[in-house]
Amino acid sequence: MIPDPTEEIKAIRHRLRAEMNFDLDRIIADIQQRQKESGRKYIRLPKREPRRTIQRTTTAMPGESASENQSSAPGDQ
Repeated sequence: MIPDPTEEIKAIRHRLRAEMNFDLDRIIADIQQRQKESGRKYIRLPKREPRRTIQRTTTAMPGESASENQSSAPGDQ
């Protein structure tokens, strides 16, 4: 039977976190140190801005006002 690579990766990640006593600061410092020692070039992407949400407006049908066209939730009357 072929071993499941996902389970193996999870086991390795758990072992490495346990070695750092599950301390996030130590884990991050270890990752950064490994990156420096690897000799590889790492890039940082610019911070992404959240998308702006578009607010929809209700338009009235001919002959009715906008307030007549808006529906309300039950109990909001």
